[in-house]
Amino acid sequence: MDPLIEQQKNGIEQRTSVSADSQPAVSIPARPSALAPVWHTALLVACIFAGSFIGVYRHTGSQEGSSSRLVTYSVTAALELIMVGWVALGLRLRKIPLRSLFGSMPGDIRSLGLDIVIAFVFWIGSLMVLATAAITWIGVETAVKHWHEPNRSGGIFIPDKSQQKATRAVVQLAPANGREIAGWIALCLLVGVAEELVFRGYLQRQFTAWGNGIAAVGVVFSAIAFGAAHGYEGVRSMFLLAIYGALFSLLALYRRSLRAGIFAHTWHDLIAGLTIALLHSRHLL
Repeated sequence: MDPLIEQQKNGIEQRTSVSADSQPAVSIPARPSALAPVWHTALLVACIFAGSFIGVYRHTGSQEGSSSRLVTYSVTAALELIMVGWVALGLRLRKIPLRSLFGSMPGDIRSLGLDIVIAFVFWIGSLMVLATAAITWIGVETAVKHWHEPNRSGGIFIPDKSQQKATRAVVQLAPANGREIAGWIALCLLVGVAEELVFRGYLQRQFTAWGNGIAAVGVVFSAIAFGAAHGYEGVRSMFLLAIYGALFSLLALYRRSLRAGIFAHTWHDLIAGLTIALLHSRHLL
């Protein structure tokens, strides 16, 4: 046989063998598994919704005094700890450590400083988004009211009674003296950790797992639950907080950690409460 033909034949056989034996395997990303049983999450969400609606009747129509504010802070702190404990129980059923919900949190100064900077930039940007959403909501609400009652409003937006009650409820929760400010600071620190752990750490990942690993499912449904948890603040605030929750979810996905969200959540609540208290003391709110 001609050596050239024999060489070509051997080359074809070698290439065939390589292509048959060395074909790279296609890697299929594993579907994320649920963190806890369905009943565990369903009961948690049901309690969040029930507590929110109970809060509507509890806060509206009641006048908060100094002692009752501290009681409210204490009750809120207890409920937050109960939520965290319930999440920890659900994870224990699947032998998943609670620490894993926080994601990657290196302890070096550079990483900590980076999360603080990112949290601050996120907070400023999210306030701009929320301000735009609030203006849009008010504009649509004004247009609808003017269309239904053109002669009564005179083209001027008049808040309905439910929104006025919700605003009073938020003002009544703001601290008014040194003891309340100390209690408010402690509560904000606890809430910042607990709510990020429950909504972004647990619920977001649980809904993502139920949505076949689609991150958008986790973002949307955890944001809805977060907004619905603040029923006492009114429908408008629930809508805005759902948007805020979605932004926090995106931050958690971006950082693969809850730390930046915890920072932003904590000082948002802290600054908001102190600002409302200052405005109220000056009779501007």
